[in-house]
Amino acid sequence: MKKMVLLIFICFGIIGCSSTYRNITAQMPDLTQLNDGVYRGIYDLSGTPVKVTLDVFIKNNWINRIEIIEHRSSPIGKKAENILESVIARQNIEIDVVSGATVSSKAILKAIENALQ
Repeated sequence: MKKMVLLIFICFGIIGCSSTYRNITAQMPDLTQLNDGVYRGIYDLSGTPVKVTLDVFIKNNWINRIEIIEHRSSPIGKKAENILESVIARQNIEIDVVSGATVSSKAILKAIENALQ
């Protein structure tokens, strides 16, 4: 009986988490409005264990580097950090997320957006 209650609790947690992140979108801020420097962004997806803190390095209105300071997630969620290369190459955060690491991918993109706003 206790195992059944635990299983139901886990299922509701997963369903709640999936509906929470489904509506998260990130939009690219205007880089031409930013001075050279380091911009810190944080995104904490409440209701989940996912939290991202990162620094975005801007030079001549370009994203030169993004450094993850903290990324709390599942081990699978760490795969989402691979999107940083795409963000830098495309100079855009409106990119596809990493399959299997959707929540962490969206949290990273939102942290970048928050840094640059």
